[in-house]
Amino acid sequence: MIAAFLARSPLQRAFICLVVPGLFALVVLEGRNAPYAAVVAATVVTGALSLLALFAPERWFWQCVSAAATASLTLTVVETQLRQRPENTPGMVELAVLLLVVTRAVRRLRPLKAIGLSAAASCAAVVLSLRLEDWDDHLYLFISLLILFAVPSAVILGLALRMRDILRARAFEAVAQTQRLEYARELHDFVAHHVTAIVAQTKAARFTADAGHVQSREDQDRMLAQIEQAGAQALGSMRAMVSVLRDPATPAATRPAGDLGALRTLTEKFSVAGPRATLTVDPYLTDRPVPPEVATTVYSVVQESLTNARKHAEGATQVEVRVAPHPEAPDRLEVSVTDDGRRRNQGGPTGENAAPNAHAAGGGYGLVGLAERVEGIGGRISAGERPGGGWCVHAVLPLTP
Repeated sequence: MIAAFLARSPLQRAFICLVVPGLFALVVLEGRNAPYAAVVAATVVTGALSLLALFAPERWFWQCVSAAATASLTLTVVETQLRQRPENTPGMVELAVLLLVVTRAVRRLRPLKAIGLSAAASCAAVVLSLRLEDWDDHLYLFISLLILFAVPSAVILGLALRMRDILRARAFEAVAQTQRLEYARELHDFVAHHVTAIVAQTKAARFTADAGHVQSREDQDRMLAQIEQAGAQALGSMRAMVSVLRDPATPAATRPAGDLGALRTLTEKFSVAGPRATLTVDPYLTDRPVPPEVATTVYSVVQESLTNARKHAEGATQVEVRVAPHPEAPDRLEVSVTDDGRRRNQGGPTGENAAPNAHAAGGGYGLVGLAERVEGIGGRISAGERPGGGWCVHAVLPLTP
């Protein structure tokens, strides 16, 4: 709760600090109208639970709403059996907060959960007036107004806010897509232009050398200076692009850069919340630097495979991760992740190039993107059931860039 409060913006924190104490004070004042001390305390508790539900963080929202609605309904039922009940107010702050809880539930939650919590909070708000001592025509008219106008208004407000959030998210995605296209054009127009110039000048130098023409020192210096200038311009364009895309207030996530040491941490974290994972890395690889793009791809293969094992491997007790040079091709790297679990609805094609069909087999798009990454550096990947049971993801990657 405290971490969620600190994660809010300063304006939201100030609003909560100013409004919540005032509303709680009103809840206490209304509770003092009850004739019994126990009922006073219960009224304060139900009002506080309603406030907590209204301002609770997203992951605790449904639990708080359930507790607040249950406590409010229970207190209402108990008070209807008492001889003496409040004469002035049943708890109008609690009633208003419960209606706002309905609005928030409709706005934020998935349809089924929103319907359930909204119904519970609405029911608690409607019957709350029955805590009063005098049951007359005015009371029934007030309850009718709640049913016909207050509750539907809260639901309509929640739906309107939900639609606004959807439209804002779509507008943001459209802006982000436009920015991505703009960045892609800039990369093509500037960085690709400079890199193309470097390639062309290098080819010209090699063609001249292969033809047997001897260049003067001045010509060589001029050509190398042009290559150096194009490279510097490409670096400048890349730095400008990175400065635009990077948020200086948010540290970038670290990835492995030339070694496989991060795999140990990855498997240890997996073992804490999932089946036991064992990692075996050939000693030959510990003394040999691995290209950064290869190390990153190995990390991605293991990470995605462990994620799939946690999600889909029913009854798995062990996951084995093995990284070693290919026995038949020492210049290639072999990565395998195997488990002893069972899969449902994954009877699709296996073998090489089977990963792109993983979504059709029920595995989502993770393996599709992984296959594209592996093939992008000249490797290959396959995934399927093992003959002895379980599942295996096998990748072969080049040890050179």
